Amino acid sequence: MNVEEVRYFCLSLRNTTESFPFDDVSLVFKVENRMYLLVPLDAAEPSVSLKCDPEKAEALRARYAAVEPAYHFNKKYWNTLYLERDMTGDDIRRWIEHSYREVIRKLPGAVRAQYDK
Repeated sequence: MNVEEVRYFCLSLRNTTESFPFDDVSLVFKVENRMYLLVPLDAAEPSVSLKCDPEKAEALRARYAAVEPAYHFNKKYWNTLYLERDMTGDDIRRWIEHSYREVIRKLPGAVRAQYDK
């Protein structure tokens, strides 16, 4: 999976927006104005950083050599996935969806309910 495929997939998720908040060196994807994915555009190796619940974050790191704690975020909740290493496109899409759902899970009840339909 490459960066453009990640972008296309993220934008297919309901109410996702994208922006360039860090001096145009990263692309950020948000749902309900809360970030769930960051793509560093200036990285030497294509990667994405995404949010995980702490238990799943540990499992993800243990399973894949392509995953490391995200240096630019809270390492307990964020992981960096290297797109060209040992993960399949399906694995990457599954973890992007997990990150998206983690943000939705923490939304206020009335807002969250619209995603359960």
